[in-house]
Amino acid sequence: MSMMSEFKKFAMRGNVMDMAVGIVIGAAFGKIVVSFVSDVLMPPIGLLIGGVDFTALVVTLKAESGDVAAVTLNYGSFIQTLVDFIIIAFAIFMVVRTMNRMKKKEEAAPEAPAIPSTEVKLLTEIRDALKNK
Repeated sequence: MSMMSEFKKFAMRGNVMDMAVGIVIGAAFGKIVVSFVSDVLMPPIGLLIGGVDFTALVVTLKAESGDVAAVTLNYGSFIQTLVDFIIIAFAIFMVVRTMNRMKKKEEAAPEAPAIPSTEVKLLTEIRDALKNK
């Protein structure tokens, strides 16, 4: 089997396609969460704690000198990223939790008893008739 045909077989599997769709949707969801946190959630929180813009929260390690930019620790951006992560992790947790509950319900549902074939019915009748003799 050539490498190209092996790759084609791999790429056309259902799991790989599902994973690709999941990655694309996950990236879009990540952008939505980043926008939600930076544009909707953090401004009111910053306002509540004294009008702070979280992206402006920095610790300057070395001041700007000439053409060299200042060296800073951007802990405000880190806080925003941390909030992004918590929201995304919680959303993924809820999805996995829901899927696990649905899987448990499927496993817990008892299967209907199999309908015996005509041969089995006939043999059962013969057995019962022999027992009654």
